[in-house]
Amino acid sequence: MASKNISKKPVGVIGAGSFGSAIANILAEKSEVLLYARDSETIRKIAEQKENRGQKLHTNITATGDLSYLASACDVIFPIVPSSAFRSMMQQLSPYLHPYHILIHGTKGLDISLPKGETLDSTKELTRENIKTMSEVIMDESVVIRVGCLAGPNLAKEMAKAQPAATVVASHYWEVIKEGERLLRNDRFQVYGNNDLIGIELAGVLKNIIAIASGALSGLGLGENAKGLLISRGMVEMIHLGKIMGGDVHAFLGLAGIGDLVATCNSTLSRNYTVGYRLAQGESLDEIISTMEEVAEGVNTVRIAKKMVESAKKRAPITEALYDVLFGDLTVEKALSMLMRYPYNVDIDFI
Repeated sequence: MASKNISKKPVGVIGAGSFGSAIANILAEKSEVLLYARDSETIRKIAEQKENRGQKLHTNITATGDLSYLASACDVIFPIVPSSAFRSMMQQLSPYLHPYHILIHGTKGLDISLPKGETLDSTKELTRENIKTMSEVIMDESVVIRVGCLAGPNLAKEMAKAQPAATVVASHYWEVIKEGERLLRNDRFQVYGNNDLIGIELAGVLKNIIAIASGALSGLGLGENAKGLLISRGMVEMIHLGKIMGGDVHAFLGLAGIGDLVATCNSTLSRNYTVGYRLAQGESLDEIISTMEEVAEGVNTVRIAKKMVESAKKRAPITEALYDVLFGDLTVEKALSMLMRYPYNVDIDFI
């Protein structure tokens, strides 16, 4: 089996953000790790201080700015970069990849491909053909076949403190799942497998929409009844959006769906939750984004999901209201008032 050869080689992580650093630390408990960062200052700081973004880094981690070196040294690579930079990163990495590589990404976002000259706002219709998950981007841009993703309640700041957590490694290939489990699982970090790669990716992506809404509820000072209502209705909406995008219901009912949703809807550590909270406190989206160190993927996901719902001639009331708060002039209070009056007829309508 290839995995016997893999174990003797270092493991690569591309992206030295808080989540990439946390995953690198977990991997470093069992393997040598090459951590790629674009910024030479970050590489220097990791080399000299074994620290990044407030996280102490394991001594088995070596920072590098050389993608060709990382690809030649590592058979298993974990790309964890924002979705807006993911395709360009893959285009840079691709010349150094071979069919024997395994890529397991940890990015909870979507990639949009539109006809030349069109933007998300100007295009008349957005279909599934225009939307790619990160696993699809990897396969678009490289010869790699064995692709997987990480998804679940993985708040980087908790992981950095070695608090108990779990993730799902999803792939069409059991070899990828087993390799992910072998490399990542330890006494504090549980790893589950799932063959529904696209469903698991979409669950991780779409929950960010509801996390922004949850932060807004907290920013308004509302309590647990309101949050329980949002999470349950948000789950239903995630499933309907997921179906439009080609996902399966089952993926949303596990750790990558409801597990991640509950964690991010209740955590001040979540970037998406923070966006919603600050919106409800009266800050503008531009102010919030300009002062955040890392990307809140949910903001762009709201734009994509809203256009997708319109194109499919469906309704997604939470997503639609949130879009008008983020990009229009609807206040959080008015959005909540509209949602409370929305005529839902049944509780569960997806089973």
